[in-house]
This record gives sequence, structure tokens and C-alpha cells, in this order.
Amino acid sequence: MKAVFYEETGSTDVLQYGEFPDPEIGEEELLVDVKAGGLNHLDVWTRRGMPSPREFPHVPGSDAAGVVTEVGDRVSRFEVGDRVAVEPSLSCGDCEFCRSGEQSQCVQFKIKGEHTRGVHSENAAVHEDNLVAVPDHVDFVTAAAVPLVFQTAWRMLVSRAEINQADSVLVLGASGGVGHACVQIAADAGAEVFATASTDEKLEYAREIGADHAINYETEDFVSAIKEATDGRGVDVVVDHVGGATWQDSISATAKGGAVVTCGATTGPNPETDITQIFWKQLDILGSTMGTPGEGDDVLAKVWDGTFEPRIREVLPMSEIVRAHEILQDREGFGKVVVVPDSEYDPDDYER
Repeated sequence: MKAVFYEETGSTDVLQYGEFPDPEIGEEELLVDVKAGGLNHLDVWTRRGMPSPREFPHVPGSDAAGVVTEVGDRVSRFEVGDRVAVEPSLSCGDCEFCRSGEQSQCVQFKIKGEHTRGVHSENAAVHEDNLVAVPDHVDFVTAAAVPLVFQTAWRMLVSRAEINQADSVLVLGASGGVGHACVQIAADAGAEVFATASTDEKLEYAREIGADHAINYETEDFVSAIKEATDGRGVDVVVDHVGGATWQDSISATAKGGAVVTCGATTGPNPETDITQIFWKQLDILGSTMGTPGEGDDVLAKVWDGTFEPRIREVLPMSEIVRAHEILQDREGFGKVVVVPDSEYDPDDYER
């Protein structure tokens, strides 16, 4: 088969697309004929060595969708011919967190494609617990773009921040995968949604999917804009997966008794923090990683029924994986980047 892979970490120069050994399935695994694979920023970080894959050559990719072509002897949930998407969270199933249904806090938690071999290949071996059924009316590109970012966003806002219709929510980096999912989830909950992005075009997309207020952080200080729009109060919840570049401003933009919730730090993990604002304003700082199977089911149901719509910024053949990574790391466009095996790719199907 052909796959995306690299033999060492580094710049986009290390990325390859070529012949790779066919996967072999275990008793509880299925072989998936991959029709599309979604990219996430963690693919960029892992390729750069943050963290470094444990084995090389490494096949990246946490998200994919396709058709089951073979099942292991102990598989009970799926059959050959089923349409499926990958749910990339890997947990031990036996620690105190797994037993309580909080698999995303598992002491051995891993993410497929980051800590183990990923799914950006023509075929992938996947454990049955890491697959979800895809309805017939949902196309594979949409299904491949959804699991990681929408599950992450759902846990951040619904489970951790517990937002409701009385809340105001600021989503930083609203044009990215997690960001554009957060905008939709907050809007669906009835919250007043503020969104930031770097261009007016991106902000227009954010408005289309539910943002009530849009702030161009390249031309406007978002803290000042928030304070002006809220009569100095601030917002109840700030979604900050940007990290070092925005952390202190996120704390400043949060109202008394509010919360900052984070799932990542794309601009650095060690920002300066004014602790006095945290205790004086009585803020909650909430960490969040991925989600549980139940949370995944809840948010995917809203994608499948059309409540949430993953925006696709580009669909490329897997042989153009370098370009796919460049779009992500340069923050071009709005929404998700998806790659399709060259054997399945027809450019006429993906004209924008």
C-alpha cells in the first residue's frame, strides 16, 4: 500500500508518500480502506518532534474515514462493508479513570497518530473500540474532518466549562479546527459568542457558523474590544488553545468568577501569568484533553444530523502532504485540511 510517513522528525522536507508495508490486524482489530484523512495541528507538532514518535518510520494522522474490508476474529461491533471513522483516543481500559468513564484522563492515555502509528495511508489497522459508524448520508471527507477537533471542543465547553445560554464565550483562533468547532458548540448552547481571527475573511466565516461578535486580532486588541463590548465586565469563558502569545490577555478578558479553558499551546507552553488576577477575580483555569467515548457520541450525533458543520478549507491528494502541512502551520484559510489517497482522489470532486 501507499502511505504518508517520515523516518525522522523535522521540517516538511521529512514528509514522504510512497510504498509502505501493509498493516496486519489483530483479533480485535479491523482493516479500514481509508477514503479520507483529516489533519490536525498535532500532526505538525509530532512531525517536528514535539513529542517525537516512538518508532520510525512513522505514519501520522489521527483522523480518517473509510470502509471496513477485514475483521479480526473477536470483533463484534462491525462487519465488512461498514462505513466508519477513527476515534483516535487510546486508553488502557483498566485504571481508575477508565473504570469511571473518564478515559481521557487515563494514566496511559495516548493519541493515535501522535504516540502510535497513524491512519494517513491507503489501509489502516484499527481496534474496534476506536471506530464509530458513519451514516450513509455523510461523506467521507466530512467524517474524516470531525472526530478529534469536535470531541475536543465538546469536552472543553460542555463537560469542563459547563456553558449555558446565560454565558458569554470568547473563542481565540476561531478559524482553526478546534476553534471553529467551539464557535458552533457555544452558539448551539445559546451562549453569546465572541471570536478572534487574523483576517476579515476568516471572521466572516466565523459569523456564518454562529459568532455574534468578530475581532481581528491583527488590527485590534481583543481585550480592549471585549471590555468595550461588555461594559468592562469581560466574558464568562475564554477558550485559549493558543498558549504563550495570548495567555495573560485571556485572563484579563475573563469576567470575575469566569473560566479560561485550554487544550493546547500552539505558541508556547510556558507563558507569564499574573496570579493576582486569578485569585482576585476568582477564576477557574480548566485543562482539557480530547474526550470520552460518550462525549464523542454526543457531539458526532450533532454532526451527523447537520447541527454542526465542519468547514473544509482544502482537500488534497496524500502525495501533496507537504502542502497540507504548510496550510496548517501557516494558518491559511478557515477550517480543516483533508487528504485523500491518490488512488481515490479526483480533483473534480473537490472543487471549491
